[in-house]
Amino acid sequence: MAKKPREKDIERKVCEAAESVGCLVYKFISPGVRGVPDRIFMYHGRVIFVEFKTAFGTLSHHQDRQATILRSHGMIVHIISSVLEGNNLIEEFTGLTP
Repeated sequence: MAKKPREKDIERKVCEAAESVGCLVYKFISPGVRGVPDRIFMYHGRVIFVEFKTAFGTLSHHQDRQATILRSHGMIVHIISSVLEGNNLIEEFTGLTP
């Protein structure tokens, strides 16, 4: 039986793919603010926030709240639950295939 990917494995592979096409990828840590997205992807003046989950994972209350706040300020927030989904996002975001 195939092992289900862990959140950190999905995050690592998608971040590596994003970097391979020239994205700047930062871990997002905001002391004192719970629930911020996992990563910030930047490419040619554009910025998106990315939260990683497994296929069965759900956003916590704090994560949902922060995503809502960021979106209300015009930011783009994506929830990614597979490497394929992440690669599709990267292609859409950059126009390049990882």
